[in-house]
Amino acid sequence: MNKIIVLILLILLTPLLLLICTVIIIEDPWSVFFVQERIGVNNDIFKIIKFRTMKRDAPNVSTDKLNNPQYFILKTGKILRKLSLDELPNLFNIIKGEMNFVGPRPAMPSQTELNVKREKLGVHKLKPGITGWAQINGRDEISIDKKVELDYYYLQNKSFFLDLKIIFLTLSKVLKTSNISH
Repeated sequence: MNKIIVLILLILLTPLLLLICTVIIIEDPWSVFFVQERIGVNNDIFKIIKFRTMKRDAPNVSTDKLNNPQYFILKTGKILRKLSLDELPNLFNIIKGEMNFVGPRPAMPSQTELNVKREKLGVHKLKPGITGWAQINGRDEISIDKKVELDYYYLQNKSFFLDLKIIFLTLSKVLKTSNISH
């Protein structure tokens, strides 16, 4: 069912996706996509696909680890991040079976503390999502412990209706562009 919804979304979003690709190429030519290893279900590694929001020469680390992240973020990238449009290529990860619409956001392998805490509580058994309970309850502004607590809540209460609630609250947060630090 997820794959059918994704295919419909991709068809509907094609003009927007092409526009984003064009704008990225104009600002910083080629490679419109950013591909990075992430932790998936059962701690399997997969490659997440996102729109590139940083300059080609940016270090491959999380934005919060950069001394001056604003130097590396493209002008287009600021807008894409603010509206979470950089995540649209995650739809291809759903088609590949690596992600869901809802679940814990996939961590980088280097985020050891987060990954260890998730595994301790069994959160690692969940397929990661484009959005999740932690994203709508703080996103970039919460501590690792709070993020894991929220991910664990989702694990314990996962349901179709909770997923719907998360999706609708995500759309609301995106439109308000709240809880984004970079």
